[in-house]
Amino acid sequence: MMPRILTIAVIAAGLSPTEGFTLNSQIHSPRLHDSSLQAIGALAKKAKEATLRQYIADGIDKDVMEKYDTIKEAFEKEDEADDTKMGPLQERLTKRKGTVTVIAEYKRKLADSGYINDVFEPAIMSGEFREFGASGIAVMADERMGGCTYDDLGIFVEDQRRSRNSVPGPVTIINSDLIIDELQIAQSASCGVGAVVLILGIIGTEDTAKLLKAAKSVGLEVIVAVNTHEEAQKAVNIGAKMISVVNVEGVDEKQRVIENLCVPEGRTVTTIANILHRGNKGLEEVEEAWACRDKGFNCVWVSDALYKAGNSAVEHPGALIKSMTSKSSLRWASPMARSGRGEGAREYLGDILM
Repeated sequence: MMPRILTIAVIAAGLSPTEGFTLNSQIHSPRLHDSSLQAIGALAKKAKEATLRQYIADGIDKDVMEKYDTIKEAFEKEDEADDTKMGPLQERLTKRKGTVTVIAEYKRKLADSGYINDVFEPAIMSGEFREFGASGIAVMADERMGGCTYDDLGIFVEDQRRSRNSVPGPVTIINSDLIIDELQIAQSASCGVGAVVLILGIIGTEDTAKLLKAAKSVGLEVIVAVNTHEEAQKAVNIGAKMISVVNVEGVDEKQRVIENLCVPEGRTVTTIANILHRGNKGLEEVEEAWACRDKGFNCVWVSDALYKAGNSAVEHPGALIKSMTSKSSLRWASPMARSGRGEGAREYLGDILM
């Protein structure tokens, strides 16, 4: 079991406007299903707590404090009835049956490749993700895990804002930082993102529910990350409208996490499959995206796999996104096929750019 982490009380003495500010994260020791994931989660959480303490000590921006005050006011009000209306991101991720959308995640560094920002600058990738059909753009705003900061979130938000009168139009930016406290929700809202990710297995059901309410109070949508059917049902029970299946290998195993969920009448729950990166040079990730589509997932989340081929003319991140959202069939086509019969057989990566 993950050790219980007590509430952190931080007083930034002599600093304005943070005097008397308290960091309110309290983790309730959720059960993780793998000892290595448990250890990683605990270490990542402690590192994030240290980062937040330093942020408070340095002084919190006025706009962030205003968002934080809005969140605190929301906590004093009674919970509203279950809101069944879909937000802009959820609507964009949830298309008709037989199609799949893509959330493309940006990082400045990858676990096995180090820093990649010399090849993939944020301002460039923001436009490429949009132009090649990503329905959402996530930014791993954690310097330790993804090499990005909240400043990078701002770059993506501003680039998408400038595309309002363009075709295709702006894409919602998602903060995929490890969020453990309402202060990070306030930071996210201040940056202008449209959604955040909450990892139920790390922060627990009670705190996930609290942060769901915090996000709603400042106009943010939430994707709840889960890796078991039990967690998925808990997420639905506390009001989640978008669920991402993470750290689960195999399409059938992913499907079992989301199948037979008990969803309140009138609410749509959008399901997202996290496509894990393969170390080889093949494109199994594209085929997995098609398979997840065929199993009923609404969306796939793609991260490190986008960058495995570098800036190759036919396998760059935009081409991979385009291929994943194509009409190709696992029966009749391969992502690398140059000939074949049936729907989608010609939609291999070399042709997709034509």
